[in-house]
Amino acid sequence: MTTTSSAPSIARPGLTDDDARRLRADFPLLRQDVNGGPLAYLDSGATAQRPTAVLDAERRFLETTNSAVHRGAHTLAALSTEAYEDARETVANFVGADVDEIVWTSNATDALNLVAYGVANATHGRGGEAARRFALAPGDEIVVTEAEHHANLVPWHELAATTGVRLRFVPVADDGTWTAADAASVIGPRTRLLAFAHVSNVTGFVAPVAELVGLAHAVDALVVLDACQSAPHRPIDLHALDVDFAAFSGHKMLGPTGIGVLYGRAELLNALPPFRTGGSMITTVTMEGAEYLPAPQRFEAGTQPVSQAVALAEAVRYLEAVGLDRVREHEEVLADLLVRGLDAIDGVTVVGPAAGVPRSGLASFVVDGVHAHDVGQFLDAQGIAVRVGHHCAQPLHRRLGVTATTRASTYLYSSSDEVERLVAAVAEVRAYFGVTETGDDEKAEEAR
Repeated sequence: MTTTSSAPSIARPGLTDDDARRLRADFPLLRQDVNGGPLAYLDSGATAQRPTAVLDAERRFLETTNSAVHRGAHTLAALSTEAYEDARETVANFVGADVDEIVWTSNATDALNLVAYGVANATHGRGGEAARRFALAPGDEIVVTEAEHHANLVPWHELAATTGVRLRFVPVADDGTWTAADAASVIGPRTRLLAFAHVSNVTGFVAPVAELVGLAHAVDALVVLDACQSAPHRPIDLHALDVDFAAFSGHKMLGPTGIGVLYGRAELLNALPPFRTGGSMITTVTMEGAEYLPAPQRFEAGTQPVSQAVALAEAVRYLEAVGLDRVREHEEVLADLLVRGLDAIDGVTVVGPAAGVPRSGLASFVVDGVHAHDVGQFLDAQGIAVRVGHHCAQPLHRRLGVTATTRASTYLYSSSDEVERLVAAVAEVRAYFGVTETGDDEKAEEAR
């Protein structure tokens, strides 16, 4: 199926504020005023907005091509299948994978659960001889970090509970960061699986992937990479990174909700037992049992997210036209402005890497004496959208000694003037809520 794209054409080499403002015009939602002022959308770490090109691609597919894939012999079914598989190839190329290494899921959480439950099934004897490589035994260990999103922690809780193995974690420092040396102190000869986020959704910390993969593979452990905050914001080559599995979500990278991606090395996917079964993933079914298709179809039971895959492929083309290297550089500049600006405000503490240390384009912070939810409401009243709470990372917040933080996260359509609006507004928060400049210890303790 031939696809057409309305992806932007941006003059290289650098992505400037003017470029970001021009890109912003491609996003219908960002054109509106909120609470009497222009929307400053600084919550892309939770969900990115969609450009017109992506909205149009999904609508065009639904209006002209929509049909069940891999099932029908009629023209629309063939065109729909072609679009679905073309989208898989587009996404595979985007992350440096082969086309049969990309599995469509409903989101990254689903993708990570797929791996965890596949390993559990292998441990319980499913999958035959090929699946033995995944089987866990008493005394084996799964290693995660203390900074993980719940989606990359709770599935491993469940895997450890159902298989009787030990779950260990790499501790973080007072600022929420950690090192390869910290990981080396935990990874050992009984480590069978290491799971960690490429980029922290709370601190913006970028993990030393190459060193971690080396440590894990040296003890024959599998590496599972949470790429939710990296795939949308920086170039990644999964083959070059040498991870065994990786997961990311469409809605964080200009695409629709309801679709995620699991990457797995082909030989691993073909050996991993599926955990969701039914139609579309089988070769033969009898009343006594079933045989399954090779990957990736063996993991795509039921009705597939076809229009979502088509839209995600269009989002990828949009990002490729802008250039992810330029997106990363732009966001790093904005992150530095965020950190330096917030650090300069009395009573505000930024978590994560210090100013001048590379981080992704987000910053989470605490305002002494004011709960994060109140900070978020104050900012929202001025048309500034941020995230508040524990960001699905309760253990990390507990380690940091805070109940919640306020997070501002940028993307390719964000500009320095939006960051400056945020910083100026945060500077007014404590006075608005009646917290003294010298600090109110009791209120500060409650906020933390």
